[in-house]
Amino acid sequence: MLFHTFLSIFATEVIDQEYGNYYNLTPTGYAFLVAIMLILLLGACYISGKIREKQGKSPISAKQLAFCSVAIALAMATSYIKLFDAPYGGSVTLFSMLFISLIGYWFGLRTGLMAAAAYGILQLVVDPYIISIPQMLTDYLFAFGSLGLSGLFRDKKHGLVKGYLLGILGRFFFTFLSGMIFFGYYAAGYGMSVPIYSLAYNGSYIGAEALLTLVVLAIPAVRNGLSRVKVLAGK
Repeated sequence: MLFHTFLSIFATEVIDQEYGNYYNLTPTGYAFLVAIMLILLLGACYISGKIREKQGKSPISAKQLAFCSVAIALAMATSYIKLFDAPYGGSVTLFSMLFISLIGYWFGLRTGLMAAAAYGILQLVVDPYIISIPQMLTDYLFAFGSLGLSGLFRDKKHGLVKGYLLGILGRFFFTFLSGMIFFGYYAAGYGMSVPIYSLAYNGSYIGAEALLTLVVLAIPAVRNGLSRVKVLAGK
């Protein structure tokens, strides 16, 4: 009872007989998530600044914050340009996952993860669909946050492509889990087992956007342009 009372401060439950119960964020919930997003962004820049200091380089936290903010803004804007919209959530967007993956490619793993998690919280603020706290964490914080795994290949050959692929695989992993655990009841309507349904449903829109993005990254002018942006971000 105490937990539900506390939860009601941040979200209100909506009873839906057709699709099941879900939660809508309250104004306090929105404010809390925005505050967490800002803390993650500032924390990412602070950590990267400290790393640069240890490497004998000057900290550029303000510059990193600007680059992260622009990348998140572009990802948010392009997430509304949908080439395909799946019926129960998920869509093929105009390269929105690429913009978040770029942050890890620019600044490394820790900054990439924190900025990607902040983007996940922003998605939750703008377009929330909550049926439980575990589902919310899986679909927003963990799934979108995984795009920051691109930072593992920051200084590797073909690091952008490798990092992007790792990031979307991470996102797919968590959306696949969410589809099995929280939305598996849709599988019966398509005559599929729950794992196959989640694999097909989530793999279709994530895989399609990944394929389109890789085609664009294969264009030399695009690849060279993004490499120059990385140099600017690191100066």
